[in-house]
Formats: sequence, structure tokens, C-alpha cells
Amino acid sequence: MKNFLKAASLGLALPIAAYAQSFEVNDIRVEGLQRVSAGTVFAALPVRVGDQIESVEIQSATRALFRTGYFQDIQIGRENGVLVITVRERPAISKIEITGNKAIKTEDLLKGMNDNGLAEGQIFKRATLEGLAQELERQYVAQGRYGASVTTEVKELPRNQVELKVIVDEGSVAAIKHINIVGNRAFSDDELAEIFELQTTGWLSWLNSDDKYSREKLTGDLERLESYYLDRGYLEFKIDSTQVSLSPDKQSVFITVNISEGDVYKVSEVELAGDPVVSEEEIRRLLLVRKGQTFSQVLMTTTSDYITKRLGNEGYTFAEVNGMPEANEEDKTVKVTFFIDPGKRAYVRRINFRGNTRTSDDVLRREMRQMEASSASSARIEQSKVRLERLGFFKEVQVETTEVPGTSDQIDVEYTVEEQPSGTIGGTVGYAQGSGLVLGANVQENNWMGTGKSVGFAINTSTYQSVLNFSYTDPYFTPDGVSRGFNIFYQERDYSEINLSSYNTTTYGAGLSFGYPVSEISRIGLNIGFNHLELSTSSNSVQEIIDSPRPISGIDSDILASDQGVVLEELEQAVADGVALDLSMPLDDSLLNTDLDGFVDLYGDEFDTWSVTGSYARSTLNRGILATRGASQRASVEVALPGGDLEYYKFIYTGQYFRPLTKSLTLRLRTRLGYADGYGDLEQLPFFENFYGGGFGSVRGFERNTLGPRSTPAEFYSTTACAVDAEGNVTKNCYLLDQNTGELVTTSTGRNPQPFGGNILVEGSAEVIFPIPFVKDQRSMQSAFFIDAGNVFSNSCGVTQLNCYDIAVENLNVSAGVGLTWITGFGPLTFSLSKALEQNEDDDVEVFQFSLGNSF
Repeated sequence: MKNFLKAASLGLALPIAAYAQSFEVNDIRVEGLQRVSAGTVFAALPVRVGDQIESVEIQSATRALFRTGYFQDIQIGRENGVLVITVRERPAISKIEITGNKAIKTEDLLKGMNDNGLAEGQIFKRATLEGLAQELERQYVAQGRYGASVTTEVKELPRNQVELKVIVDEGSVAAIKHINIVGNRAFSDDELAEIFELQTTGWLSWLNSDDKYSREKLTGDLERLESYYLDRGYLEFKIDSTQVSLSPDKQSVFITVNISEGDVYKVSEVELAGDPVVSEEEIRRLLLVRKGQTFSQVLMTTTSDYITKRLGNEGYTFAEVNGMPEANEEDKTVKVTFFIDPGKRAYVRRINFRGNTRTSDDVLRREMRQMEASSASSARIEQSKVRLERLGFFKEVQVETTEVPGTSDQIDVEYTVEEQPSGTIGGTVGYAQGSGLVLGANVQENNWMGTGKSVGFAINTSTYQSVLNFSYTDPYFTPDGVSRGFNIFYQERDYSEINLSSYNTTTYGAGLSFGYPVSEISRIGLNIGFNHLELSTSSNSVQEIIDSPRPISGIDSDILASDQGVVLEELEQAVADGVALDLSMPLDDSLLNTDLDGFVDLYGDEFDTWSVTGSYARSTLNRGILATRGASQRASVEVALPGGDLEYYKFIYTGQYFRPLTKSLTLRLRTRLGYADGYGDLEQLPFFENFYGGGFGSVRGFERNTLGPRSTPAEFYSTTACAVDAEGNVTKNCYLLDQNTGELVTTSTGRNPQPFGGNILVEGSAEVIFPIPFVKDQRSMQSAFFIDAGNVFSNSCGVTQLNCYDIAVENLNVSAGVGLTWITGFGPLTFSLSKALEQNEDDDVEVFQFSLGNSF
């Protein structure tokens, strides 16, 4: 005979009378197991073979098995001396499907379910599923989605499995229709409304969603409201109540905040208590709260922070400074006491780095100003963090100090970095009409193989350019931060292909540079270089390069005759009359205009130059790339030394300044100034050393290199065929003379004046950096509204040069627009969309501009 006891999940009492007689367990048998192992059951069962059990023990065993959560039904029976346990397992979850959710990501929902034991392969618990559905609805309500609903479906499958389906109807976020503050007398409703992040629906609400109710945002707004009053002396201010009401259609929210302002309190006294460690005089210099001023909570907390940081600089990194206001309700004054507990002086046991998958620890460690085994300094720890950020290798740098377990005076400092691209790479293989086969490769890496060294090399060839270049810089040539670098290069270029006047150069040279740190934020540099340059001109080279007018060479005489439209018989007579001159005859100097000499005519076309460049740089920027605060400036003077073929000097100054405007907006001011000229025997700056403007890094909205003076197109002495033989072949070419003046007739090349550059550069811009909407991670992106202004000027304009002005405000080019920079694995990707607001007559505008990587 086999007797059974059926145990309910509520642990109901069994009929004790039926089993009043105890029995000894000779064996235990478990039936009905599918996925759960027998070992799991025996581990949870409080009964063992050989135990003498009664009904109480059977109830305890049932509860213990239910607590495992694996079973939905349990039966315990006795068959002679064998305890028989029959179970029915809960079904396993084979699949979870979530539909309808947008505001909360599916992966976040699945993670929350997994944290609560609902995941594929886990045991299904209906109560847990229902609880999660209710919690999910509460989360949507907290986002202002009052009409949201969450339903669940459970589909049974063979082999005791189930499929879960979660159906989400998010509804729409209720919009805030009114925010009412009751009890305010000192400040108007409009003043207080500006404090709130939540706003009523406005014309920009579709973009920033500031009219969408959120419980978390309201809590933050109430804290800001309280701080606003406490910072203005309302020490008794309090928020009495807050009501959030919903319209019947659940689409509109009405917020009411009831407040009590109280009276304004003045500071009657400021005292220090505890152990300041440093002198009281020095501590009092840090006090922002002073006797007689209106009490301000933010000044009190900021003072506490200042004192804490000052003690941290002395090694007391666990110091606690608390400002305690003591109000006197009778005269409405408050006594502020700062309680100072420095704790023990802490020492740094170890400095650790995390996240630097490419950059070696040595590169990070040499930027440290906080040393191991020395007393901890909050300033040095923070300064080390800033130096890591300025390297430009990392998106973000975070620092954390932790107390060493078992000690009270040691800490570990841990820097966590997130790497970002620190160089550019590019390659081209193609064929272009007019350029022929184009092959190229270039690499510029500022963190070469994680060593912190800068290495760049480029190989480019096409019909307009051939470049070989290699550069190397070691920023820590010596342990104290003296840098050393060198570069060698060879290049051939046709400048007519990049918006410049028609001439070719062949250049090779090398340079050696050193840098010396003057302080933590400034350094001086010295560069010594050698440069060999050969100029190649053509018949179309402009007047400023070689003299003009000039004879035409390589011209088809038949074409000239046709172009001139002159009858040969008339020209033969003209030759006889002396109006046309035979090309084979030397020209009389009186007929030539030799007043306009070009640079090559005066100084030649091959130059060896030794130059020295001194520079000074200072930077307090918070980041090496895409900075958002701080300032930087750099001034350099380059001098081509006497004894070389060229003698000139160049001065260049660049600076930028960042200032936060709001929490999300930053003002950036930038300028670039340049002046250059020749000296000694060189009466003018070599034209190939001119400044150029326009495009990225200059004045956006104008084509690259097109701002400033234009060249003077070359002119040629007119020639034509002036005699033929009996068969009609040209036998003589002649220059033409003007019958009235007797001078040689000239004609222009007909080419448009090309950008020629100048010796004075003035550029500046103002930008408002703003966050990009809908982009979560913006650490590698920066967008800005900008106004650019600038131009290239010359103090030695030729009489025939177009667009050439001496420096003058009225001749500045101005543009405005929006720009975006994105740091990619191939280098900076930059866009701009701009409009020219002020331009000179011959400037070339360009509305959309694009750039990827850096040029070499």
C-alpha cells in the first residue's frame, strides 16, 4: 500500500492524525525530474536516510524544496520504509520577445529581466514576470508616459518549456502645460521659471524635450530652487508641498510648487574650529564667506571645498571640512563655523593605469607630477590628470584615490583612460584626367606604437606633385622633458594646381629641432634648418615672378597670322616701312619695357638657405584635441641667416581662448597673425614664402589659399608671319610695332589673375561650441556656430596687382556658418557650411567645405 501527502505551496498543515506514527527513512526516491538534478534536490532536502520523521519533518522538507524555486508542485509519500518525493518542475524559458518599446532599449529590458531571474534557459516564475511588468509601467510613468501599458503572454511549449512575450504600449509623453509656484514674493514667476530644467511647451521643445515631464527632472529642479534661495540668504526657505496633476486625457501635466521664503539672513561672524594644520591666516584667505554679507550656501560649500583642497595639497587627502550655519532668529543673522578635521597625512603607495591598450605605462607615468612613496597632493594628482588629457591620445581621463586596506595613511591613485585615434593615415590609387596616375601614401602618428613619439612619413606622386617626407619627434629626449626632432624632405610641386600662381619648385632639405619646458604650461623651441630650392618658370609665369612683356616662344606662325587677321602682302610692306620687325633681328632697347622686373630677374632661380626658428608656446587647454576650456598661444620668429642666398624673416602668432557660456555652450576665440619681409640685399619677401588665406583653419566660406593679392598675368610681344615664299610657306616672323607710338605691341595671356599671397596675415574667429543633438557620445565630436574674419595683405603691392591692399579693416573678409569636426581613425573629419558676409571684388567663395585628415 502506498500513502501520499500532497503539499501546497502555502505550506498548509497536513492531517497530523493520518501520520501521527513516525517511521524511519530507509531510502529516498525522487520522481518527475527533467532538468533539475537529483543532487540539487538532496542538497535542499533536510531529511536523510536513517532519520526518524513525523509530519512536521515532512512539512519542513516540502517548504525547503519549494524555496529552491524549481518546482510548482511537490508530493511526498511513503512506500514501506522508502520516502517517495514526486515533483513537477517549473517550465524553462526558451525565448523572450519584447515588442513596442522605443524609449527604453530592448537590451536594457532584457538585462533587468535577467537580473531578476527571467532569462532564456532560466526557470519561469509567473509572479516575477507580473512584478516586472508593473515595475516597467512605473518606469514609463516616471518618464511622463502616463498612458503606457505593459502586457505579458506566456505560451506553453513541448518538453515543459514556455515562450514569453512582453508587449509594450509606450504611449506619448505628457507635455507640461503650466508650472505654478505659490508663495514667492522676493522673485517673480519668470525669474524662478528660468531655474527649472522643465519648461512649458515652447518653439524649441520638439528639439530639447524640455516640456516632457520626468520625476527625476522635477526633483532636480526643486533642488535648484532651494539652492537659489539659500544662496541669496533665505536660510528658512522650504518647499511645503508639490502637486503634479494630470489632465483626463493623460496628455497634459500641471505642476504646482508651494514654498515658504522666510527672511534674509546676514553673516554675523565666521569662525574656524578643529585643527587647520596650516596657518589660520592662510585658511582665512580662502574664506569666501565674510562678516556683514548676505548668507550664501554656495559660498559656504565652495569655501569648504577650497580648504579641503588646500589641506589635500599638504597630503591630508581625507580631510573633512564642514561649514555649519547657526541662525539667530531674533536679529536675522547667522554665524558660520567651519569645522576642520584634517585626518592623517596620506602617502601614495602605488599609481596604477587602466584602459591604455595602446599607450605604454611609461608614456603615462612620465606625465605624473604626483610621485609614488611621497605625500599625496590633490593639486599634483589633478595636474597629472590634466597633463594626460593634453597629450591628445585619450577621449577621457578619470582619476580615483582609494585607501589601502589595513592602513590609515596610504592611498593608491588610479588613472583610467579611454584611447582615441591620435594620427592620420591615407592612401590613393587612381587615374584622373589632367593628372594622370595618382599614387600616394601618408601616415602621421603622434603616438607611434604607443611610445608617445611623433612619426610621420609621406610618399605622394601625381602629375602635379611628388613628395617624400619623414619627420620624427621625441618629446622626452631627456627625462626632464627636453624634446628633440628632425625631418628630411624632397618635393616637386606645380603650384598652379592648388589655386596659386603658375610656377614649379624642386626642394629638398632637413631640419633639427629642440624644445625646452620653461614651466608646466609653457616651453620654448629652437629649429635649425637647411633648404635648397630650385624655381622653374614657364612662358605663362606671372609678372611678379619673371619680367614682362616678354617674347613668345614656340608659337605656330600660321596660327598667329590667322589670329591677327592681317594680309601678308600688307605686312611685307610694313616690314619694308619699318612697322614690323624681323624676329631674327635683335630688338632695340628703346622698344622694350624693362621697368617691371620679376623676382627671378632680380635674385635668380636657385637658392640655398639656412634658417633658425625660435618659438614660445603656452597652453592651459584641458585637452590636446577638441578642447573646451583654457587658453593657448604660440609665437615664432624664423630668420633666414645672412650668408645664404635669401635673407628674410617671418613672425607668426596664434592663440585661442575658451570660456563656458552655459552648461552646454562654450565660446571659443581664435586668432592667427603673421608678418614677414626681406632684409639685407633682399628687398622683398620671396613670393614662395608668402602667407595665404581661405579655407579650413583660416576663413571658411572662401576657397583654399585664394584670399589676398592676385598675380599680374604675363604679357607678350605680339608676333605674326610677315612673309611667305612662292609656295605659300612662311619665311619670316615679325614683331608688330604700334604705328602711333613706335613701341612693340603686346598682348596678354588671357589667364585670370591667380592668388599670389602677401607678407601680412590677419585672421580671427569667434565660435559658440554646442552639443550635437541626438548624439550620445560627443567626446570625439565638436560642432560650432562661427564667424570668421581675415585677409592677406601686402605693403609692397605692384601697380598692376588686383585685390592687393595694405592692412585695413574695411578689406577684411567675413563669413558665418556652422562647422563640425569628428576625430576618426583616419584623422579629423571636418565639414563646414558657411556664407560670405563681406568679400573683396576678386575673392572666390565656397559654401560647403570638407576635409579628411591632415595635409603634408
